[in-house]
Amino acid sequence: MTHFRTFLLLAVLTFAIGALGQGKPAPQAASAPQAQQAQQPAPTISGIIDRQISTIEKEVVEAAEAMPEDKFNFSPEGLNLPGSDYKGVRTFALEVRHIATANYAFWSPITGDKLPDGIKGANGPEDLKTKAQIVQFLKDSYALGHKAAATLTGDNLLDPLSMAGRQNKAPRLYLATFAVAHAFDHYGQMVEYLRMNGIVPPASRGN
Repeated sequence: MTHFRTFLLLAVLTFAIGALGQGKPAPQAASAPQAQQAQQPAPTISGIIDRQISTIEKEVVEAAEAMPEDKFNFSPEGLNLPGSDYKGVRTFALEVRHIATANYAFWSPITGDKLPDGIKGANGPEDLKTKAQIVQFLKDSYALGHKAAATLTGDNLLDPLSMAGRQNKAPRLYLATFAVAHAFDHYGQMVEYLRMNGIVPPASRGN
């Protein structure tokens, strides 16, 4: 009988301890989300601007790569659409060159890099003729954008900087962000040129 009572008591204690253990959350499971939050780096000004640059870079570069080589000099002027006035508008190639040139103009004062050789106007070097050359020029301009974003801090955002060929100065933050806004404007024109040639822009395609 004594052995039976001892066995019964041990069984009750085992059940009670197990129930208490189940009622408490596991320390690792409870602290895991908090640990993950603690490991996430705090947002920075340079990181936020860099993300914006990456967004427009992806859309513009993919749009440029989507246009076939034989359509790179397309302009709606040649369509002779009734009631339209496209005389003198930029070709698709010039749109891409213009975005890249503007990128260099806005971001080079931030990094201190000199403008690439051959930039004498708003459309960039005239010796860039092929799709490969123009797309590479565009990609290189965005590499400079990421370099510019990396220099931004809370202390230097309002530093006045001079753009090449201009007397007026602009804050560092303005130059860093306006390049993004400017590119989105011309990206819209690139999208129209793609659709006029029966090409769905990559950003509008289904996954």
